[in-house]
Amino acid sequence: MAWSFDADRPIFQQIADILTARILAGQYAPGEKLPAVRELALEAGVNPNTMQRALADVEAQGLVFTRRGDGRYVSKEEQAVQKARQQSAARYMDEMIAALTALGIAPGDIPGLVAAHLKQGEEKRRTV
Repeated sequence: MAWSFDADRPIFQQIADILTARILAGQYAPGEKLPAVRELALEAGVNPNTMQRALADVEAQGLVFTRRGDGRYVSKEEQAVQKARQQSAARYMDEMIAALTALGIAPGDIPGLVAAHLKQGEEKRRTV
């Protein structure tokens, strides 16, 4: 089944985000060989050139590397993984802050809301 994409961002960027998320979540382990470009393109329902461009972005982040004639592998470089994780977290927080301010919530009130939500989540986990 083809992946779904939003119309507001280039598809290759969305694919790069999906692949990055998979690596950060451990779906592709450090040192693991990634599926071939054509295989990933078929899975995503995109042109191989689009997938190649997305993989080049992921490689530029240091999350994968190419072995000439053998394919792409997930990096074992923990520093690159941590940097990508922090960048992803920052992007999600930016989106959350924008959504909350669009609701009329003052930026200064957001940390308190987040803390209260985290506390509420901890209490729910304890009762389960």
